[in-house]
Amino acid sequence: MKKGKIIFLNGTGSTGKSTLAKTLQSRLDEPFYHLSVDGIFGIWPEKFIRLNPEKTVSIALTALNHTIKTYSDRGINVIADYVFLEGDGKDYTATGMGSDNMGECVFLLHEHEVLFVHVTCPLDELRRREKGRGDRPIGNAEKMLSQLCPKDTYDITVDTFDNTTEECADRIIELLGKPEKHTAFKTLWEQRGK
Repeated sequence: MKKGKIIFLNGTGSTGKSTLAKTLQSRLDEPFYHLSVDGIFGIWPEKFIRLNPEKTVSIALTALNHTIKTYSDRGINVIADYVFLEGDGKDYTATGMGSDNMGECVFLLHEHEVLFVHVTCPLDELRRREKGRGDRPIGNAEKMLSQLCPKDTYDITVDTFDNTTEECADRIIELLGKPEKHTAFKTLWEQRGK
């Protein structure tokens, strides 16, 4: 079975990833399913998130990572909406629940067709959007910005402040049709342990 395509959106909260994912879904000529890290918030058991938040979140994120792979393995196209903050992608091994989500995703997906997209906007705009949302702790996006990884290994970067969501989607759709240029996950795989 042919694997489904994966558009992997990575950026801090409030950069516009979810809006961009919905725009892509409406514009693409074939179905893409939106799997979001935000989608796992609220599904975990509250009792255990209080008792052991790191383990509880790690279990949910690992399940999300494997879900992305399972969809693609079944021929289903995916838009993954994520924030990579932990590790640098070099230390993940397949020996259990790693806390390095980027490393785990690269391990699971480096042989898949992944278009890795960095979604960004200026810090002042992040602050404005975060405040306007009212559903996130103020300062969270700024904190994520300094922890976001990788810093520079992407297939494309889109700025949702300098460009409209539609313009960002146009650039992604154009590159989606050029799978030979989807090399970031393969590069990250080759760089592991170096």
